[in-house]
Amino acid sequence: MARNVWRMMRSYWKSEEKWWARGMLGVIIFLSLGQVYMLVLLNQWYNDFYNALQNYDFSLFWPLIGQFMLVAFVYIIMAVYAVYLRQMLQIKWRTWMTRQYLRSWMAKQVYYKLQVLKSDMDNPDQRISEDIDAFINLTLTLFLGFLKQLTTLLAFVAVLWNLSGILEIPFGETVVSVPGYMVFMCLIYSIVGTWLAHKVGYKLIGLNYDQQRFEADFRFNMVRVRENSESIAFYRGEQPETDGFEDRFKMVINNFWGLMKRTKLLNFYINGYSQLAVIFPVLMAAPKYFAGEMQLGGFMQTLSAFGRVQDALSYFVDAYDSIAKYVAVIRRLSGFTQHMEEVDALESKFRRMNNEADALALSDIEIDLPEGHKLIEGLNLTVNPGEYLLVSGKSGAGKSTLLRALAELWPYGSGQIAMPDDWRVMFLPQRPYLPLGTLRQAIYYPQSVPENDETDIAALLDEFGLSTLRDKLDEVDDWSRILSLGEQQRIAFIRILLFKPQLAFLDESTSAMDEELEARSYDKLKEEFPDMAVVSVGHRSSILQRHNVILRLIDNGAWMIERKD
Repeated sequence: MARNVWRMMRSYWKSEEKWWARGMLGVIIFLSLGQVYMLVLLNQWYNDFYNALQNYDFSLFWPLIGQFMLVAFVYIIMAVYAVYLRQMLQIKWRTWMTRQYLRSWMAKQVYYKLQVLKSDMDNPDQRISEDIDAFINLTLTLFLGFLKQLTTLLAFVAVLWNLSGILEIPFGETVVSVPGYMVFMCLIYSIVGTWLAHKVGYKLIGLNYDQQRFEADFRFNMVRVRENSESIAFYRGEQPETDGFEDRFKMVINNFWGLMKRTKLLNFYINGYSQLAVIFPVLMAAPKYFAGEMQLGGFMQTLSAFGRVQDALSYFVDAYDSIAKYVAVIRRLSGFTQHMEEVDALESKFRRMNNEADALALSDIEIDLPEGHKLIEGLNLTVNPGEYLLVSGKSGAGKSTLLRALAELWPYGSGQIAMPDDWRVMFLPQRPYLPLGTLRQAIYYPQSVPENDETDIAALLDEFGLSTLRDKLDEVDDWSRILSLGEQQRIAFIRILLFKPQLAFLDESTSAMDEELEARSYDKLKEEFPDMAVVSVGHRSSILQRHNVILRLIDNGAWMIERKD
């Protein structure tokens, strides 16, 4: 686990923000150590103040009250700014780390490949939005807490050792002297307490991990219903969806009950341990006090020092719940990181080359499934400017997978893919993606809307039978929910006209259009861009007459090409 923590941490502390971050961390550590020094001064104050009370020395009363107020004031300032600056560092670190993860997730279509190639990869959105924040917060909290308690331990062990004196234990005629005996008693008490805390609370690690996963699955299921509300409504699928909610929520609740029960046991133990720690030093110091070997001030100072040492040694007992959450977060985040690295490092055997012949040329193309089954074998094909190629075949033959390979989304296979480097290429999936924003932005996607847009978008809408949208171009809405699939597919064809590619791949991009509109859409492309090459995937016979080359995929990797005169 330590290696995973270091891998996730080191990138920020070696980044372009490293000097600011290191300087800020140094200031926070200085303030934390300053708080420990203030506690040492307060511990000495206990001795002076309670001795003054025992001796009825009123002349020292108000000066000691003033001393306490000054030390307490400085301590409060340090404590407040230590937390404030830690939160500032947390914000900067989270901003930087989130950007890095977003870039890694979006680069080379990793976000897509994780879904296709890593079926056990769940809820990457939660890992970026929540787990990064939890990782940074817990890293700083636990590290600074441990450092502060370690410093406290070193500072107060010496104080407690001197205050303890020597305990003489008679064994028959022999007397065994134990110097600094309260330090040893505190050490034994804390070690036993830490071991028992681990025995009681170690199951919290797995429970916290599962709770995050079940919560995310429950939330994701609701998001899917919202995104597919129309289909569910047509199917009258409310009951199955409700049953699905119930099943996932039951997993959330059942795991939370387990978390509650284990947390209850841990809280019983921690609170009992803490309360016993109050009386334990009293029992240890009482013999010396009642024997007259220790004044009231020394007695109170001893209790305070014992409490500080015991708190420091019991750090892992008090922080066990946070440590359990930390381990769960590290597992989730490191697993996500590992999956992204594996997908990113997955090398494709497809060779991509510049083609000076101004055409798309495929040579010895093989398309495989991850388990090794061949979908296409030995494909050789050339698509020249102005040609329209239709890829056909029964479901599962590899039509869409071929397009994924050409789009560099599918790594399983081999062969050479050659096309001119300066060609503009556009891929249209069956269900177009419409981002949140204005309708104009959705139409231009993935391009940005030009500052001085002189394109007559309204005329294009009329051309594709979308004249009802003319007055809504600058309205902000969830257009993927408002528009039907057929309307979305027509907007995708408008995108081709705006993008002006030399090569377009259409994956059943007219499946929701009627045949007349489908024909008109293809004719519009031919009219506007006579030299554009088009590769289509489709099933309907009506699309055949719009293509002059047919690639038929047959079982077991076989294929056949037909060219029309």
